Amino acid sequence: MIALEAHAEGTILPVRAHPAARRNEIRGEQEGMLKVSVTQAPEKGKANKAIVECVAKNLGVKKSQIEVIAGQASHHKRLLIRGASVEEIAAAIAPFLE
Repeated sequence: MIALEAHAEGTILPVRAHPAARRNEIRGEQEGMLKVSVTQAPEKGKANKAIVECVAKNLGVKKSQIEVIAGQASHHKRLLIRGASVEEIAAAIAPFLE
């Protein structure tokens, strides 16, 4: 189960990042976080940008709605998805958790 949190501006989504992977994809759940693999190397924020793009594309939200609010240099990140409720994000990530 992904530990989504309500926020005044939207929803906080915990992410477990896997940079320098074979492809950009959401790979399910790990330790209560959404597991996201990206091909970019973790240098100069390239992997963070790729994670935001991957999450936006797969969850049907705009890249501009997503911000990395914690864990910029860590595998454990917290993304703020503005303008989306916990219920909307839970429904959007459900297909990736099966």
